[in-house]
Amino acid sequence: MASKAAAPAKRGKNEPEPRPIIVKKIIAEAHGGHHGGAWKVAYADFVTAMMAFFLLMWILGATTEKQRKGIADYFAPTLVEMKQKSAGSNGPFGGDSIMAKDNYPHKAAQTGTKTLTIPKDATGGEKEAEGAKQKDRVRFVAVKAKIVEAMRKDKGLARFLKNVRFTDTREGLRIDLVDQSDFAMFGVGGTGLLPDARRLMGEVAKVIAAVPNDVIVRGHTDALPYAAGRSTNNWSLSSARAEATRAGLADAGVPAARFARIEGVADREPYVPGDIYDPRNRRMSITLKWSGPDAGASEGAGEAATPHADVPPFAREASAEPRPAH
Repeated sequence: MASKAAAPAKRGKNEPEPRPIIVKKIIAEAHGGHHGGAWKVAYADFVTAMMAFFLLMWILGATTEKQRKGIADYFAPTLVEMKQKSAGSNGPFGGDSIMAKDNYPHKAAQTGTKTLTIPKDATGGEKEAEGAKQKDRVRFVAVKAKIVEAMRKDKGLARFLKNVRFTDTREGLRIDLVDQSDFAMFGVGGTGLLPDARRLMGEVAKVIAAVPNDVIVRGHTDALPYAAGRSTNNWSLSSARAEATRAGLADAGVPAARFARIEGVADREPYVPGDIYDPRNRRMSITLKWSGPDAGASEGAGEAATPHADVPPFAREASAEPRPAH
């Protein structure tokens, strides 16, 4: 006997109607581990950059300055067509530089063509100026040593070593021959070199005559004024003494063509700024100029007047009566 289908339960009078069942299907998108593989690309870029960095550090440490210049020239933007075994093109660690002597198969005097002609040993500019200054520095050190050695060998001049001072300036090597209470290069108010000063000038002249640098002679006085009514003054005195010093150097062997300037500055560039009457302000400055492009740079008064800490100022009182400048 066929069974009857189960009849739905009879709903009570006060029972609400049944709510429909809603099924919501959510399809999630597939995700890779840790949000995909984008991080791997970034990590690979980082590792590549680090490898390039350490390779650069190794190249800097394993090459010479000449080879590094060749590498820089090799990668620099240029219109020069690199040829085998030509200047700077024989590989990163071979070759030299595009500024070096060219080694093209065809020299300028031979037949053939070049993409670009590069001057042999092309140099100049700042490098040339710095090279000239470096040579001057070595030369100036030798000048100092020779002057000191010559004075020490001469018993008569050894006591004047304290009167010779060396200073590196923008103009060059300045040699100051400084007066002190027990030594003077000139007589009171005079322009003639005293015997000891002439001997000292001769030793200095022998050394500077052997170098090619131009010479500047500058005369200095202290600030002691002349008595009223005198026609001369510290300006004319310092200029006349500078000329007397030039003549003394010339007589001892310094060629006339070597003198670049002869000038007197009176008391405007004191050696001891704290005491303008100090006898050490009376001095003759002999400057060997730099031989590079900056040789014409002028030495300012501030530099010339730099106080020397190793020599304390020698103070003395000025009397009311004006005294002649030394």
